[in-house]
Amino acid sequence: MMNFVKAIIDFVMDILETVTFVGSIFIVIYLFIMQPNQVKGASMVPTFHDGEYIFTSKVTYKFRGIARGDVVVFKSPRNPDIEYIKRVIGLPGDTVRVTAGTVYVNNRALDEPYTSDKTNLWEGGYIHEDETITVPQEQIWVMGDNRPRSSDSRDFGPVQVSSLIGQVFYRYFPPGRMGVIGNPFHYATKQAFLLHQSPEQTLALR
Repeated sequence: MMNFVKAIIDFVMDILETVTFVGSIFIVIYLFIMQPNQVKGASMVPTFHDGEYIFTSKVTYKFRGIARGDVVVFKSPRNPDIEYIKRVIGLPGDTVRVTAGTVYVNNRALDEPYTSDKTNLWEGGYIHEDETITVPQEQIWVMGDNRPRSSDSRDFGPVQVSSLIGQVFYRYFPPGRMGVIGNPFHYATKQAFLLHQSPEQTLALR
């Protein structure tokens, strides 16, 4: 009888050790490597829809700089308890302008096949029609892909790099839309690495 009880105790202890070990791994991954997020709202339609689940990498920007076109998750400038998902449009030092619904970065019209509509502006917002904004150092300019339905840098201005949680790199739900989230801008990753290597642009790292 004692041997039976001991066997049960050993079995339970083995399970607890396994659960503790696996749990520790998940905690480390969540805190330092990546985290799951659920998309809420329509600000990133058509790229992301309400209710979809994504993985956000917390280590991408430890190996390269932020690239224009990256989709990022960051803490809201107005309420740090809320997390936003937007696309990087302007990097530190870039100029951003919106004229007749088109976004210009460094005086060049941005080709944005991921957007659902032209870029509108709001009265009382941070940027006005045909106004040129220079993105400050250690900050980025972000916008949602669904321009008429997104509160972003047009509303609250540039976002501190330090508020970034990470880069969105994979959608894992729904199954029919699973896959890696790519950057739509050609050579964006290469440019990001060049920024990373430039001494005056190391601010792009977390």
